[in-house]
Amino acid sequence: MAPSSLEVRPVHSRADEKQFATFPWQVYKDDPNWVPPLLSMQYEVFDPRKNPFWEHSRCERFIAWRDDRPVGTIAAIVNENHNRTHHDRIGFFGFFEVMPDEEAAHALFQAAGDWLCAQGMDTIRGPANPSVNDEYGMLVEGFDRPPVVMMTYNPPYYVEFTEGFGFQKAMDLWAYYIDASAYLRPDGSIEVPRKLQRVVDAVKRSGKFRIRKLEKRRWREEVNRIKYIYNTAWEKNWGAVAMTDAEIEHLAKGLLQIVDPDLVFLVETSQGDPVGLSLTLPDVNQALHRAYPRPGVPEFWTLLRFFWHYKVRPKVDGCRVLILGVLEPYRGRGVDALMYYETIQEALRKGYTWAEMSWILETNEMMNRAIRFLGGKVYKTYRIYEKPL
Repeated sequence: MAPSSLEVRPVHSRADEKQFATFPWQVYKDDPNWVPPLLSMQYEVFDPRKNPFWEHSRCERFIAWRDDRPVGTIAAIVNENHNRTHHDRIGFFGFFEVMPDEEAAHALFQAAGDWLCAQGMDTIRGPANPSVNDEYGMLVEGFDRPPVVMMTYNPPYYVEFTEGFGFQKAMDLWAYYIDASAYLRPDGSIEVPRKLQRVVDAVKRSGKFRIRKLEKRRWREEVNRIKYIYNTAWEKNWGAVAMTDAEIEHLAKGLLQIVDPDLVFLVETSQGDPVGLSLTLPDVNQALHRAYPRPGVPEFWTLLRFFWHYKVRPKVDGCRVLILGVLEPYRGRGVDALMYYETIQEALRKGYTWAEMSWILETNEMMNRAIRFLGGKVYKTYRIYEKPL
């Protein structure tokens, strides 16, 4: 038999866009841990009319073909806000999916690298889908469980293909598992570690800070406060890029459908100045997994199944601590302990038995130490790779 031909081509037509969006269903069709996305969200990511990320970024998408059969996808992304923030010329790859075909994987990396080089970039980093403020990193350890909300997932062979092309680790991101039921006593009461309780009691007695839940009726004002804390508290983190006003609005609009105000805490000074933020999301991936979106099935029916599993007959027993941060002048004063404490209390009252805290930079010693103190164990590792162009 003649060997099949391999070709990598940019996405140009509507048919190409559909192929790019639906290709993951071919890769994961036999994988019980994959959580399929809603197709409408796949399309929205790349729609400049709907996603404000493209106001300051640009990309080229590629599909690898063997004869007339798609075998892989990748996006090459230039995030100008990242490069302005960090004073470098890094381009990103993302939306990397490929069949067990190493030649195709390397051809996709080459195409993405060539395009980024032509854009003036000197390094390629990823995966970013499409940025650090979205789904980020490649799963390298912990393939035995489905991903939680807004976290990535991939087959183990992606790691081999990526490193085989010459990519090296830039940073590891850790996901911690916490058995929240360990805080429950036989009589149903909640008992946290004594040291945590002492710190929380001292902070409350001081009267310097107050903690409250998100108020949906003041949504616009709350979003502005969250935006300020988010962009300020994380500005010195490795790879961090502040979100624009439009990006925050876009993210908030999406989260509004799933956020539980009882699991979002804001800490303020006694004068009302913002201090810290903790945002925990129900793991709606559990409901989405059961609804199982797929091409060809009207999304209306998928959403009905999703809300059945999420609201009518809820089977969501886990949550993800997505954000927990304190403004630098207030660190080391027990503010983080206050948010941990209230989150544990509220999550258990609502019936959540476990939580993932993710993702945490491997170099963030203060946060890693605090989570381990709470009983967290690293159960998934995600990796950011990079390679000189």
